[in-house]
Amino acid sequence: MNEARRPNAALEVRGLDVYYGHSHALQGVDLTLESGVFSVVGRNGMGKTTLCKAIMGLVGVSGGSIRVRGEDITRRSPAHIARLGVGYVPQGRRLWRSLSVDEHLRLAGSMRSGAWTVERIYDTFPRLAERKDHGGGQLSGGEQQMLAISRALLTNPHLLIMDEPTEGLAPVIVAQVEEMLLRLGEDGDMAVLVIEQNIGVATAVSRNVAIMVNGRINRIIDSARLAADRELQQRLLGVGLHAALEPDTDAPAAGAEAKPAPQPSRPSGPIRIYVSNPTLPTRWSQPVPIARIEAAARTLSTQVARLDETARRKREPATAQTSGPPVVLVVGTLDTKGAELRFIRDIITENGLRTRLVDVSTSGRHASCDVSAQEIALNHGRGGSAVFGPDRGAAVTAMADAFANWLRRQGNIAGVITAGGSGAASLVAPGMRTLPVGVPKLIISSVASGDVGPYVGPADITMMYSVTDVQGLNAISRAVLSNGANAIAGMVKARLDQREARERATAASLPSIGITMFGVTTPAVQKIAADLREDFECLVFHATGVGGRSMEKLVETGQLAGVVDLTTTEVCDLLMGGVFPATEDRFGAIIRTRAPYVGSVGALDMVNFGAPDTIPERYRGRKFHVHNPQVTLMRTTAEENERMGRWIGEKLNQMDGPVRFFLPEGGVSALDVRGQPFWDPDADAALFRALERSVRQTANRQLIRVPKNINDPEFASTIAAAFRTLFGRAGARRRLAR
Repeated sequence: MNEARRPNAALEVRGLDVYYGHSHALQGVDLTLESGVFSVVGRNGMGKTTLCKAIMGLVGVSGGSIRVRGEDITRRSPAHIARLGVGYVPQGRRLWRSLSVDEHLRLAGSMRSGAWTVERIYDTFPRLAERKDHGGGQLSGGEQQMLAISRALLTNPHLLIMDEPTEGLAPVIVAQVEEMLLRLGEDGDMAVLVIEQNIGVATAVSRNVAIMVNGRINRIIDSARLAADRELQQRLLGVGLHAALEPDTDAPAAGAEAKPAPQPSRPSGPIRIYVSNPTLPTRWSQPVPIARIEAAARTLSTQVARLDETARRKREPATAQTSGPPVVLVVGTLDTKGAELRFIRDIITENGLRTRLVDVSTSGRHASCDVSAQEIALNHGRGGSAVFGPDRGAAVTAMADAFANWLRRQGNIAGVITAGGSGAASLVAPGMRTLPVGVPKLIISSVASGDVGPYVGPADITMMYSVTDVQGLNAISRAVLSNGANAIAGMVKARLDQREARERATAASLPSIGITMFGVTTPAVQKIAADLREDFECLVFHATGVGGRSMEKLVETGQLAGVVDLTTTEVCDLLMGGVFPATEDRFGAIIRTRAPYVGSVGALDMVNFGAPDTIPERYRGRKFHVHNPQVTLMRTTAEENERMGRWIGEKLNQMDGPVRFFLPEGGVSALDVRGQPFWDPDADAALFRALERSVRQTANRQLIRVPKNINDPEFASTIAAAFRTLFGRAGARRRLAR
């Protein structure tokens, strides 16, 4: 690290020493955080929490200095440090059980004024708004962590210190915290120091990660490299070869050129591998007796060690695995499909393409590959313990999540192929669905001749029937697997050949936007597309469940610059049991990306069913319209509309980007107009009232009533003008255009 003084650095720690009695807890710690998010990782007892407390003035400092934005805060009181703009989220949350959520926030909000207000907190964490009158002791762990983070944000700090922010949280809450940290880093309003044991989170939220060993910053490493360095992760997690630990404990002097550490000689006899925590530890765990650790150790022969070392050296350097030339991933369960997957890999390699063999098996058995199952498992929110468990169903689900998380962090994927049965498809397909449309994705499977909707979803995944089971190489399997391998090689090579021309065309092309349509909103969509055609490439999505998901996938992958969500009818089928339902994550991509959003209530007057005899018994006697022999529409009631209004309103409240949502008072579809079968002003009014009661309107999020039917040309022109204005105001988001 650079020793030169940087007055504008958010945090500068130099030669920091802290003692607990005679124990030297921090030993000359040097750390600089310029801006954004910076992570510090390490095992328990390495001094991470002590570092946080030292910065906050909660423990005495024996030597060194701490500066925040150039001002020396060494040995200042915690209150003084907080007033200077340093926020703190302590390990364990430290909430008051007797104070309500709102009282916590009002108390913190009175300290420093700024961009973060109680209202903004409620917009950012809608769950806290729902629980505002509950005491700190009545909240779940995830809600408590939201409150602890919110309390720190309300002090409007220049520097935010977070000690184990994901400890003990469910994976879905871990993902929310990770997303919030990424957002804080992008906003640039404050710098964030994150202390984490979850390496998946630490490497996802920051570009560089500091590794803390025995009270010192051992090294600062690129997060992509750390994510790919399995051996280093094993050391950090407390698993590894004891003989190999020592070379990593000394960091090179600041400003000095790093020299390779001398490699220890390997013992000629068997190698003992120790696990420091044979059972999953908690904060109340007592130290594990040495005798128990010794009894749990296993022996690795030198021959196996040499084979493993040879295989490791054949792999490409970790830094090259997430950068450099494009690579085709060959993914599957190597414990059962190793021969078949290597057969596919060899054919792709013969086509002149770079490959990586990725293991996603859940048995825990080691297999020779480029990316091991253990490395993939570390990308799960709860690490390997969530993946390698006794419940196979839970293990497959967890490994699928871990693989999807790992895949999101790779930057050079040219294509992905897998082969196997339903298990392999279930493991790999969720990750494939996270990749942008256009990246070749191929599944060779025995389930490909049936209903492939659950695997393909809204993505452009190609499925090939394996004919025989993918179980051994024979005349049939070789032919099918060879066709699949050559197919993806051809797709990848063609796409790479066209990339330069495509990039030139993209640079000169118009930004793409998504528009949702149903038959009963077609006139409005046609008018909107015509009005926007000169400035935008309009992609229309049929709102049949998968259409909305496809549109949001393109938003998530940055291929759409904004959305005109005119037709939200999929929500009807989700809540009422129709045949074209959205998922619970409808609007989720807009929430996460903050893309410009103009929406409306198109076709919320109808639930879609099949032929009349397929309508559920509970709906007998309702108002129906037979669209064709295979499609029957049911008019929604005022009560159902009120329910939909609340549901959509909650989603709109989570959108931080520019939002305009239009309410057509003259009817929400072509059937909801005076003289047509679904004309029901009272039901529409219930929908509009529920939305207006639910949505927390701000300058950035507005509901707008228009006294026209949704298909009226004036209504369509209003929508188009609003989107043009909104997109112009969100000019920074033009980079999202494909």
